[in-house]
Amino acid sequence: MIPSGTMKPPRVKLPLPIIITTICVLLFIAVLYAERLSFPNSSSIFKFKTCTRKHTKSKSNDKKSEEVFANASWTDDRFDFDPEECNVANGKWVFNSSLKPLYSDSSCPYIDRQFSCVKNGRNDSDYLHWEWQPEDCTLPPFNPELALKKLQGKRLLFVGDSLQRNQWESFVCLVQGVIPEKKKSMKRGRVHSVFRAKEYNATIEFYWAPFLVESNSDIHIIGDPKKRIIKVDEITERAKNWTGVDILVFNTYVWWMSGLRVKALWGSFANGEEGYEELDTPVAYKFGLRTWANWVDSTIDPNKTRVFFTTMSPAHTKSADWGHKDGIKCFNETKPVKKKNHWGSGSNKDMMSVVAKVVERMKVPVNVINITQISEYRIDGHSSVYSETGGKILTEEERANPRNADCIHWCLPGVPDTWNQIFLAML
Repeated sequence: MIPSGTMKPPRVKLPLPIIITTICVLLFIAVLYAERLSFPNSSSIFKFKTCTRKHTKSKSNDKKSEEVFANASWTDDRFDFDPEECNVANGKWVFNSSLKPLYSDSSCPYIDRQFSCVKNGRNDSDYLHWEWQPEDCTLPPFNPELALKKLQGKRLLFVGDSLQRNQWESFVCLVQGVIPEKKKSMKRGRVHSVFRAKEYNATIEFYWAPFLVESNSDIHIIGDPKKRIIKVDEITERAKNWTGVDILVFNTYVWWMSGLRVKALWGSFANGEEGYEELDTPVAYKFGLRTWANWVDSTIDPNKTRVFFTTMSPAHTKSADWGHKDGIKCFNETKPVKKKNHWGSGSNKDMMSVVAKVVERMKVPVNVINITQISEYRIDGHSSVYSETGGKILTEEERANPRNADCIHWCLPGVPDTWNQIFLAML
């Protein structure tokens, strides 16, 4: 009760616009709060995987990684590599000057002179600083310690041609640098070679079988492709050396591509080499791969052995394929092709289709290491004239002749290191 004689305090009337604004703000806050309580965020709905930066190789490299991305204005929203979700062939080569190979042809003593481009006189080095970047996912860098842990107590065997040897030597060189000198060894053979990591009780092996199936040119190589005869239905003599292995990596392609037709034989060479039949190359290839597939399905226990197949490595022998009409083969090429989905005449799509169809029908799961598209761009990565012929490196005069360029095999270090980066991620 207000005493008499005391004046009532005047009521303060707020302007209507302020009252309406205050009420709206309170309602908005209430709605926001209710939504946060009631609904999960988009990350939990879609379960996006966290993205690991490809450049982050170790703590010691953190500073370099920060420098690489210091001026980046984009967000890398690619998911971590998953072979079932990521199309690794869909991407681009990105130049990274801070990228350093894990080895050189001087630090790794196991590289054939055929692939030792720097030793053989190659002076440009940009080809060593391109890294493959898939569009949909991040491809983890090759970790030699992780690779050896995965191989502990196991045998890894690469089977195939000289390009498979290219990949095998790359894998050996990628891991050998972290193994003490006295705890590793290499035993070379004409057909079968074995690198041993003793403290891991692991072997990384190569077996020479250019057609996978047998031929009259497997061991004693016949230089003239027209005289080679392939036994498209026989594999057991070679394949008996592939059993008891934990991880098998196969390839076969380039030796089939000696012409439009192939001499194929059914039955034994003991009956002579007469009776062969000339087949279109993709047809003969299909017969050979079916023989290989039947051997895998009837012999390999998928609970004990994992099987991989490396797709064809492209040859770059026609410079017109990438618009260099005045060029000769891959001679003096120093940069990758930039055109998206570039596909040259050195990769046969019919043969690629044969691999896909044969693998699809197999009972034993086969993991396909798809290197073809990513390698198609790399016209700069071949041994070119920095190679050898007849056991001798090319002279300066021979190196000046573009016709001597080897545009099939690859420099090491180089492109095959990326094949193994993909392979390790699939393991």
